Amino acid sequence: MTAPLVLVDGSSYLYRAFHALPPLTTRDGRPVGAIRGVVSMLKKLADATGADRMVVVFDASGKTFRDTLYDQYKANREKMPDDLRAQIEPLHQVVEALGYPMLVIPGVEADDVIGTLARQAEATGESVLISTGDKDLAQLVTDRVTLVNTMTDSQLTPAGVEEKFGVPPERIIDFLALTGDSVDNVPGIPKCGPKTAAKWLNAYGTLDGVVANADAIPGKIGETFREHMHVLPLSKELVTIKTDCELPVTLDTLSRSAPDIERLRVLYESLEMNQFLRQLERTTGPTGAQAAAATPDAPKTVEYMLIQDAEQLTTWVNACQEARVFALDTETTSLVARHAELVGVSLSHAPGRACYVPVGHREGNQLSVTELCKALAPLLADSKCTWVGHNLKYDLTVLETVGLSPECRLADTMLMSYVLDAAGSRHDMDSLASRYLGVETTSYESVCGKGAKQIGFAEVSLESACHYAAEDADITLRLHQVFAAQLTAEPALQAIYEELELPVMQVLRAMENHGALLDAEMLHVQSKALGERLVILEHEAHVLAGRAFNLASPKQLQDILFDELKLPVIKKTPKGAPSTNEEVLSELALDYPLPKILIEHRSLSKLKGTYTDKLPDDCDPQDGRIHTSFHQAVTSTGRLSSSDPNLQNIPIRTEEGRRIRKAFVAPLGWSVMAADYSQIELRIMAHLSGDASLLEAFGRGDDIHRATAAEVFETEPMFVTDEQRRRAKAINFGLIYGMSAFGLARQLGIERAEAARYIDVYFERYPGVRHYMDRTRAMAHEKGYVETVFGRRLTLPDIRAPQAQVRQAAERAAINAPMQGTAADIIKRAMLRVQDALLTQTLACNLLLQVHDELVFEVRDDAIDASRAMIRQEMEAAAELAVPLVVEIGVGPSWFEAH
Repeated sequence: MTAPLVLVDGSSYLYRAFHALPPLTTRDGRPVGAIRGVVSMLKKLADATGADRMVVVFDASGKTFRDTLYDQYKANREKMPDDLRAQIEPLHQVVEALGYPMLVIPGVEADDVIGTLARQAEATGESVLISTGDKDLAQLVTDRVTLVNTMTDSQLTPAGVEEKFGVPPERIIDFLALTGDSVDNVPGIPKCGPKTAAKWLNAYGTLDGVVANADAIPGKIGETFREHMHVLPLSKELVTIKTDCELPVTLDTLSRSAPDIERLRVLYESLEMNQFLRQLERTTGPTGAQAAAATPDAPKTVEYMLIQDAEQLTTWVNACQEARVFALDTETTSLVARHAELVGVSLSHAPGRACYVPVGHREGNQLSVTELCKALAPLLADSKCTWVGHNLKYDLTVLETVGLSPECRLADTMLMSYVLDAAGSRHDMDSLASRYLGVETTSYESVCGKGAKQIGFAEVSLESACHYAAEDADITLRLHQVFAAQLTAEPALQAIYEELELPVMQVLRAMENHGALLDAEMLHVQSKALGERLVILEHEAHVLAGRAFNLASPKQLQDILFDELKLPVIKKTPKGAPSTNEEVLSELALDYPLPKILIEHRSLSKLKGTYTDKLPDDCDPQDGRIHTSFHQAVTSTGRLSSSDPNLQNIPIRTEEGRRIRKAFVAPLGWSVMAADYSQIELRIMAHLSGDASLLEAFGRGDDIHRATAAEVFETEPMFVTDEQRRRAKAINFGLIYGMSAFGLARQLGIERAEAARYIDVYFERYPGVRHYMDRTRAMAHEKGYVETVFGRRLTLPDIRAPQAQVRQAAERAAINAPMQGTAADIIKRAMLRVQDALLTQTLACNLLLQVHDELVFEVRDDAIDASRAMIRQEMEAAAELAVPLVVEIGVGPSWFEAH
């Protein structure tokens, strides 16, 4: 069967890609997200259709014949965003370099060119596929012309058009004339929607038939029709696709030409489309000195070997040692490294070459763990070699459990990716392989199954396990080639990776292994008390509502609050129902008692379910300790996060939340010590802004909130009231997070005008802060990122988003990110300094947790004074800012008393 002629509505592709995909930019700030989206859609379409003739049609700039017909045509459309306009010309260049015929015909629209080509092809007996998201093109559908939508993977045949619109393709023009088009400003019959238009056309046959029977249409819609039916001839002419355009090409000249490989390579490199570049090089091979130096080897074939005897393994180990750089990955029985049993190890020393060494599968000929360790020991002890892993923290712990403690150099592709682009993508190996290598990796589910039928990796056959595991090592090695080259070109980022993230990984591993002692019985007591309080709150809520209801049901809450109690609707859900989220309840709670009770009930329910009930279950029964997992490559600012359990988010604004920290205790003869940076982000703001008043206040050791209150309320610090200090604190921290006057007003419970005045006065007193904010926004727009004091790059993918709300959120993040990121860098530097001092001074002190700007320790009672002095010294020396760093340290039998 002959492949169809494929006609692509390039303008539709471009708009859809621009609005559907996140805004991506090159390092020098050029927008490329829509280009990448369109090229991906074209590749997908070409693969799906197998077409050798695919024509891409774009709208030309300038007016068309429709503008002559009706000067208000498309008058309601917003001006094309600059970031979209900037991508048109480079996209045209890429399409031409790919070899696709491209048409841009002045005076008509892309739809008209597509309509003309479709009718010409149909007349010769050819089949045609039109790829678009534009409903107007449904009028072109026949038995030989089909619409395809790549975004939804759907097709429209004549039957499909009738099912979707309620009328056949030959009535679509009449249908569109009746409904009009608000986007293109095509006048139709007001309040005539798709169902009404279809109903009339099915009743009277054609648009002329509807007009002829205008007097028979009943009701107000009939009156509206008769009042506006004079617009129908113009509307019909505007929506009718022209099928007789004069074109500079004929059907027999529309075959695809060979791609211009060199031009594509230059374009992809310029537009920083690494995935497409990798795909190009896999089929053509890299050429030129730059390609040879900057891109990894892309093997055309891979060779993955199953190792089942010691001699084979020795050969592979020797090859890794000769290569100096090798990838090693472990396969285990658990995601929790401390409890994982080793199932096998994969190795790779060259792109496309890897092996798998099984040691713990249920069936099959395998080496023992002892034989594996004996073979790997010399390689891991070789200081001239570099072990490359992905999430090395896990693999290091697993190898330690079998007696291997590597002394070779280490490289972690997850951390390398994170340092290079924290916000740009996910940092799991599969996502990175797709983005940087153009490789779709074998999924764990394809090997082990899904859901209840999923088996453990130890149950997988050796042959299936070999390909999956060896591929992991191979991909990790290839990613290392990509990231190592990029880091070499960015010395500041390389320093963040080598001097901060990589060594911090080892500190986190020690913290995870040690764990924090938990008093489970205390949590059981707290849980019981919370349960009793929840019962009381539920009863009070039922009394206020006048009946029993489920406090956790949004639907029942909607009925109670808005239908029965008639409380004002503050906000609606995307589906149009009144919202009952936390923000809405908080606002209603200012004036009504039931929402206040609901907020407290939600808060205590979360505490009970997330912490007091669950933390005892998370405890290791062998040592009674919580061994949380710390994550470096999650947040966009460099801050750490934790899971299983998440100890970063224990609420401390309520007494019940703070009380949970009482369960984190020290063993007999030891105490808990908590060291917290005082107002670190405000100090970083003073450093970054260079504001003279802030620098002076911190230099004198003033209470910064009291000092701000004195400035804003024009009084002496000694006369500042508690309420004024509270408001000043809200201003100080609110401005760091980009809070508007509206947000500040709501937080303080004051009028918006008063909040705006506070902010204006603040900036008058601290002009350096305003200059910093303006400077930072400008830098973010220019470069697409901001930086910390130490050079960590914090990318802002949405800084040039076409949606104002999204763009403004990115601008707020741009102001705060350097402060949060610098604070994250400082706490990590402090962790390294403290850990080194603990080892050199052999103090009886263990670092347990890192939470926000705080480090938590377990200290033997006879080492408290020495540990306190050392910790304060090392933490305050972690960075040299224009203002001093101050650390507050507390000691007690639990984290609660120490904080």
